[in-house]
Amino acid sequence: MSRKRIRDIRHEEFVEATIIAVHERGYGVVTMAEIAREAGSSAASINYYFGSKEGLMEATMRHMLQILKQAMLQRYKMATSPRERLMAVLDANFDDQLFTIPQCSLWMQFWANAPYSKRLSRLHRINRARVRDHFRAELRSLVPDGQIETVRLALQNYMDGVWLEAAQSPVALDPIAARSEARRVADLLLNSHNS
Repeated sequence: MSRKRIRDIRHEEFVEATIIAVHERGYGVVTMAEIAREAGSSAASINYYFGSKEGLMEATMRHMLQILKQAMLQRYKMATSPRERLMAVLDANFDDQLFTIPQCSLWMQFWANAPYSKRLSRLHRINRARVRDHFRAELRSLVPDGQIETVRLALQNYMDGVWLEAAQSPVALDPIAARSEARRVADLLLNSHNS
């Protein structure tokens, strides 16, 4: 096993500090100095590694998207049918490593700021397209063609709504319960289109 480079360690520390600081202060007002202080470093270090606050936010979102990708790949390995793969997509989006209040807060702020930043907007489009394509691929085998988009939109909007509420939750989140509820919503949608 190879050892981590100092650069990679610092990168992880800044990403974790960004999640905390953006959740506590808000992306629009948090400063690089506050994020650096959270990481036990200096704003000059953020500038050195990421170039700007926007570059740091991009790196943080790439980190979170990588967690999402890995969660999805793990669940896909165990899925043996289109329905199970659809549930794997839902489960991955409520993975224990992602579905926390600070991370939900960061996602919401990322979505809110993406339209104003080319870099963030590109990541947003890639993520939305990935989720959309995963849903469509599995729904083709589960619902009539004319209803795929309706079910996909309902599932994607449901997930977004849960994340929005979670970002403002006064109590710790329960990823297991969130996955269970998402599966129940998917079952209701699938059953209503197959009856």
